[in-house]
Amino acid sequence: MTRKPVLIRGEDLWKSYPTGKDQTLEVLKGVDLEVRQGEIVVIVGPSGSGKSTLLHLLGGLDRPTKGRVVVGGVDLFSFSDEQLAKYRNKRLGFVFQFHHLLPEFTALENVAMPSLIMGKPLKQCRKHALDLLLDVGLQDRQEHKPAELSGGEQQRVAVARALMNDPDIVLADEPSGNLDMENGLRLHKLLVQLARKRGTAFVIATHNHDLAKRGDRILRITDGKLVHAGRGKETE
Repeated sequence: MTRKPVLIRGEDLWKSYPTGKDQTLEVLKGVDLEVRQGEIVVIVGPSGSGKSTLLHLLGGLDRPTKGRVVVGGVDLFSFSDEQLAKYRNKRLGFVFQFHHLLPEFTALENVAMPSLIMGKPLKQCRKHALDLLLDVGLQDRQEHKPAELSGGEQQRVAVARALMNDPDIVLADEPSGNLDMENGLRLHKLLVQLARKRGTAFVIATHNHDLAKRGDRILRITDGKLVHAGRGKETE
């Protein structure tokens, strides 16, 4: 069987932060990671282990102390700030623990925002945003503002927004960490369904066992390094 192409590759990624005079905290210590088209990669590890830091590097939200993030044979951090911003908006989607929806806009407007920022026609943006709200089961809530939605609904809107520009990869940082068990399970199933339906790769940082076991690959951060921890058992 032909292996799917690599979308993004982290090479020897190190990240340290200054903690005091002539002292640093090394969070990542030579991480290597590649993500292939359509796969679900789950990164596990305790709080503070570097899961979020790794996602931020892959997403170009932070720069490594050492190492490269390679996309299409090009180092992501060789891009200008403008090129990097365009890459993030077009090729990546982001889902965080807290939804970060814009409170003054409706669910539909929040979902459409990434494409509106790109200057796409309003009519086209609305249609695609409606299709995505249908995919996440919220077509009847399109005119509701975030304060009128439950926590689970808000996070599903955030997932739809992450998919608005048909990204190659969605980076999700503890996406169900702020949800109760029932809504968390619903979100976990939804993420897998969307990944399979759309062929979008997901890189998910989590400490949730149910979400971890749904991945194609499970990787664990231990002492700043990334190690293979197995394959998921539920990928439906």
